[in-house]
Amino acid sequence: MRFGVFVPQGWRMDLVGIAPERQWGVMLDLAQRLDAEESWESLWVYDHFHTTPEPTQEATHEAWTLMAALAATTGRVRLGQMCTCMSYREPTYLAKVAATVDAISGGRVEMGIGAGWYEHEWRAYGYGFPSAGERLARLREGVEIFRQMWTTGSATLEGEHYRVDGALCHPRPLQGTAFEGSPRNGIPMWIAGGGERKTLRIAAEYADCTNFDGSPEGFTRKSEILRQHCADAGTDFEAIVRSANYNVVIGRDEAEVEERLAGVKDRFLRAGLDEDRAEAQVASLRNQPAVGTPEQIVETLQGLQERGMTYAITYFAEAAYDTSGVDLFEDEVIPELQG
Repeated sequence: MRFGVFVPQGWRMDLVGIAPERQWGVMLDLAQRLDAEESWESLWVYDHFHTTPEPTQEATHEAWTLMAALAATTGRVRLGQMCTCMSYREPTYLAKVAATVDAISGGRVEMGIGAGWYEHEWRAYGYGFPSAGERLARLREGVEIFRQMWTTGSATLEGEHYRVDGALCHPRPLQGTAFEGSPRNGIPMWIAGGGERKTLRIAAEYADCTNFDGSPEGFTRKSEILRQHCADAGTDFEAIVRSANYNVVIGRDEAEVEERLAGVKDRFLRAGLDEDRAEAQVASLRNQPAVGTPEQIVETLQGLQERGMTYAITYFAEAAYDTSGVDLFEDEVIPELQG
């Protein structure tokens, strides 16, 4: 199994209490520490503008600015976003940005892309909030533009939502030109989301990797639907990496797990959530697949690996303040699954 990890950037209220002038330093220190630990294959950020589970005045750092900064300050680890919202930036512009970040990083970019969902920030930023059907149609047209620009250096498309005529992308991504075994899209494309009729169909047609429901039952169902879409599209299901995101709350015993959960609740309260909302967030975490002791998490992930989940992208809510949970996961979980 391969492992990625999210860098705290504020979206999930995971920089609460850290002064703005110190936040980039905290993110950078953690990123460089993970870059030096070869058990981690990738670092990830979220593409959001307002905090969750509700908008607040707490920091949320912008995803592609962070991608460029991390590209210049790390040297080994791959860099992705889970996931970029197609409609927040014109796809021609975003393809060019990603190609530039790929050059800065030496060919380490992963493109996570989805249709978007966070209505409050859509409307607040003046994007409206189109129907799900329109958002998905934009996703399909956008990934076609990505593929053309990254693999040929230009794109032309007369779509319903995007119309481009010879949009150039030079230099092309390093991964699409300089390396053997280049991904079919130039930059590896992660189609994120589990929509069964449209999103997984787009994934079957375009994705190098997918990212959807990480529960055993949900993962199995989405995988089988993806398999059928691949058969219909004439693409190779086995060639698509299937991944999921996991909120990790790890402790050597139940008491330590509860201590970490209490810390999550405390940060939500300090960010201004009321008691009921903060408790509801912790309750939603408590029974997730990667919450428990190392032995429990290993058992759960081994079961998911048997179902075809070979890439786990992890999130540690306390990582900006305390990396002992990351250490424990590195020492006692990853070796059991990579070995």
